[in-house]
Amino acid sequence: MVKAKVFILEKHFDGYPKETDFRLIEEELRPIRNGEFLAEAVYLSVDPYMRAYEPSLPLGEPFIGSQVAKVIESKHPKFPVGCYLIGQFGWRTHTISNGEILGIVGRGKAPQPVVKQALSLPLSVSLGAAGMVGNSAYFGFLELCKPKSGETVVVSGAAGGVGSLVGQIAKIKGCKVIGIAGSDDKGAWLVNELGFDYFINYKTDNVDEKLREYAPEGIDCYFDNVGGAVSSSVILQMNKYGRVSVCGAISGYNEQVRAKSIFKSVISKQLVMEGFLVLRWLDRWNEGIIQNVKWINEGKLKYREQVTEGFENMAVAFVDMLKGKNIGKSVVKV
Repeated sequence: MVKAKVFILEKHFDGYPKETDFRLIEEELRPIRNGEFLAEAVYLSVDPYMRAYEPSLPLGEPFIGSQVAKVIESKHPKFPVGCYLIGQFGWRTHTISNGEILGIVGRGKAPQPVVKQALSLPLSVSLGAAGMVGNSAYFGFLELCKPKSGETVVVSGAAGGVGSLVGQIAKIKGCKVIGIAGSDDKGAWLVNELGFDYFINYKTDNVDEKLREYAPEGIDCYFDNVGGAVSSSVILQMNKYGRVSVCGAISGYNEQVRAKSIFKSVISKQLVMEGFLVLRWLDRWNEGIIQNVKWINEGKLKYREQVTEGFENMAVAFVDMLKGKNIGKSVVKV
């Protein structure tokens, strides 16, 4: 009999999540039936969206999230033993599935085998640059910002999994790129390794002054991962008909953030500002993954992972990511 380790949401978060908000249990799984398979987690993802969804989640249930899992037993013809898949199985080590998912994220979306092109990369990358994170950057930036060569692009949360990819895609498209993040180490990575043109440390720099210095002719595109005061500073310096893609607002997920009003600038400059959920492009899902993998193999797109060892450290990895301790995509290796 297989026993699964599962993290249960014990308490709703008050500010930043705490380890005591979760309870680790063991769950004895029944034998699989015809049309089912048993998957074992290999890597699990921790992402900012989990914090945004948490207030609406029921207590006493497994916490949400995606994972790369290996099928270790199967009575399902589409999921043979030995195949790897991406599943919205939540924070658990083993899952029995019939191939249909009714989770909060990806509602109604069945588990998908790891895209063939991504198998040339470490499996964990299917949770990052060759997965949902990569598609958030690819579609969220290209489809909403519609960048043109020579334009100036600003990316907040630039050293995270999504932001670091957006800035590199902007460079591929011939743009000038300014990254905003919270440490000089992150800035050195963005500029020296990823090819960003400029970096602003929002904790130590005057963001308004640095934006005027690095973008004297204004900002054309803004990819927003943080919201709050940083985003207000960027939007107030955007050019007429600028485009804003809103991927997240992590600065406000755990605490109240006071920001300058942006609406006069949005109206007077006739900005296009649009939020998105990446599942909008579910019918083109493999397109983004295949292109990102191609760019990785060509050396045009680089990724970095913050790997935490041990399933029991899921909550630690989650909180560290929300506090900005990660560089690149955060994953947990079981």
